[in-house]
Amino acid sequence: MRFLFACDSFKGTISSARSAQLLGEQALVQFPGAELSGVEVADGGEGTVDAVVAATGGTLRTVRVHGPRGAEVDAAYGLLGDGRAIIEMAAASGLPLLASTDRDPRFTSTYGTGELIADALAQGARDISLAIGGSATNDGGMGCMRALGVRFLDADGSELAGNGIDLEKVASIDLSGMNQAVAQATFHVMCDVDNPLLGERGATYVFGPQKGATPEVADALELGMSSYAAVLQKTFPGFDPAEAGMGAAGGLGAAAKLFLRAEVLPGVEQVLNLVGFDALLQGCDLCVTGEGHADSQSAHGKVVSGVASWCKRAGVPCVAIVGGMSADARELLDFGVDALVPTVIDAASIDEVLAHAEENFSLAAERVFALVKIGQRL
Repeated sequence: MRFLFACDSFKGTISSARSAQLLGEQALVQFPGAELSGVEVADGGEGTVDAVVAATGGTLRTVRVHGPRGAEVDAAYGLLGDGRAIIEMAAASGLPLLASTDRDPRFTSTYGTGELIADALAQGARDISLAIGGSATNDGGMGCMRALGVRFLDADGSELAGNGIDLEKVASIDLSGMNQAVAQATFHVMCDVDNPLLGERGATYVFGPQKGATPEVADALELGMSSYAAVLQKTFPGFDPAEAGMGAAGGLGAAAKLFLRAEVLPGVEQVLNLVGFDALLQGCDLCVTGEGHADSQSAHGKVVSGVASWCKRAGVPCVAIVGGMSADARELLDFGVDALVPTVIDAASIDEVLAHAEENFSLAAERVFALVKIGQRL
């Protein structure tokens, strides 16, 4: 028997790597001598770089860059070999880098994210995946592109700093100084939101408040983003601000697509591409995946649905072990999950459940492999 383990981290309790260890222990009880494989996976959110670096045998590189308000921070990204790199924008431009009193999207910038991209290019990376969740910014990606040599000019031809407050001042864009390595590279944006750039569902109104924008600030930023979008349309004919995903990360989704010619993909899909998941499924008898809580959102761009859909395509049975689940999690059965197995076995408080997370996960794994053994005997 050959088993493959590919769980997301169970936030705050069990890492992706640890879940594979626990599953392996229980698998060998029922199937001594079974061939076991484990791979760390993520959905493009926090922890994606660490998971992919571990799964591919890559290396972490730490760089001193400018944080969202300009202060220098140490940010790490992954070099994966074969000219590939993976970057989490949150490492350089993320909300957790700011105290609550410093959160104001008028004055934050993605410049540090651009510095990470520039460093990866300088290291020889020519296939770069960019995870864009958790941003503190609403600058339309201007800061990121400035770090790569693009100049955003006001009506007088003066260069702008590229913060959110500058959106309304952009009159033209000078691409002549763009880092030449950009044209030689392929970019993939890992994005799990479908928000457009503008409007009620756009970058500013949906995500601005969590980044510190008051209603008045959001109104001003939306006017600026609308003006900026018009300049983008003149610079890049055919650009549609209403396209899904353009509002991700305060507009970095749009900038990456336009300036970097990036392909926009669900995060988990690109992670599975990077770790070579199709090859890992070859000859596999069962794949076990999992996450902390399964609900209707799990079927849309999360690890379990991504892993299960790849298993379904390869004809490999897939079981999902989940910390908890709501009734609508059964939607996952349409994506290739053959069985959902919750870990919680008794009524308990959240604190008690978290305190016994590993024990309950092991018991769930024990049930899974015991049932598989029974099935083998039928």
